[in-house]
Amino acid sequence: MQVNVQKLAVTPGTRIQMTYLDALMEAQLEEMTRDEHVVLMGEDIAHHGGGKLIEQFGANRIWNMPISEASFTGMGIGAAINGLRPIVDLTTASFVYLASDQIINQASKLRFMTGGQIDIPIVFRCSMFSLGSIAAQHADRPYPLFMNVPGLKIISPTSAADIKGLMKSAIRDDDPVLVFEDTGLWSDKGDVPTDPDYLIPIGKADVKREGRDVTVIAIAGAMRPTMQAVDALAGEGISVEVIDPRTLKPLDHAAFKTSVAKTGRLVIVENAHRVCNVGSEIAAVLAEEGFHLLKRPILRLSAPDIHAPFSPALEQNFYPTKDDIIAAIRRLRDR
Repeated sequence: MQVNVQKLAVTPGTRIQMTYLDALMEAQLEEMTRDEHVVLMGEDIAHHGGGKLIEQFGANRIWNMPISEASFTGMGIGAAINGLRPIVDLTTASFVYLASDQIINQASKLRFMTGGQIDIPIVFRCSMFSLGSIAAQHADRPYPLFMNVPGLKIISPTSAADIKGLMKSAIRDDDPVLVFEDTGLWSDKGDVPTDPDYLIPIGKADVKREGRDVTVIAIAGAMRPTMQAVDALAGEGISVEVIDPRTLKPLDHAAFKTSVAKTGRLVIVENAHRVCNVGSEIAAVLAEEGFHLLKRPILRLSAPDIHAPFSPALEQNFYPTKDDIIAAIRRLRDR
């Protein structure tokens, strides 16, 4: 199927400014242009940045689905088994619970159960909303649940360039990949490569800022208050190294240990609930494999073990804030 797509005249190494959401859409557009087997299905696609995709590819490649997540997720998995490379847009991350049986019992297990006879190249987009009184049934960060499932890969980058490169890698991957994007980052702008073959490998963390005193690992939407905190502390002469895991499964533990070997101190910041979250896994592995690198105990900042409140007054400080992060860094450095 031939698709006429107007492209920018670019040279190798060219970058342009775009938002996180635009970079994500650009990744899908480029991959759908490159490979006619890539299709997109989901709910309210046009309302979440997909208007350009619908305009370019039409109803043959873009399928707006009814509100039945388990059904169209199962259909997407079947399509992947039979040669397509679907992107399933679940719109709101909390809706992934409804599709979890298909993702966990089918997508993650069928290659294993068939002795590697089938591939399931499918991507599940899960948008994590937070502020705005959307209430508990729409405000979860479900990625820790899926980290416990063999056979799945999970990405959650924080910059426009990273979401483009990792989304493209996810679409080209022959395993099921979940993309947990924090909608609080959608409007963030950055320099994004225009190279249609720009890829970031799944499983590699990135050092967003180098430092010597404390390492902070910030996950998804926690990156913004983390960088605000680090900027404030720099004025006091406190040097903080900031790492974005980018991939949540598999985690890049080697990158974490390299940084902690330099600083001796670690703070982990994320917006998921505290029990059994990403910070728990990072802290456990570091305690097992890098305890000798630590000068101080690991500190974890997260949402409390209660559901996200509807009240604007209550949700304001529900997730770790800039002040929380500053206090944690000072606590480790000053001991």
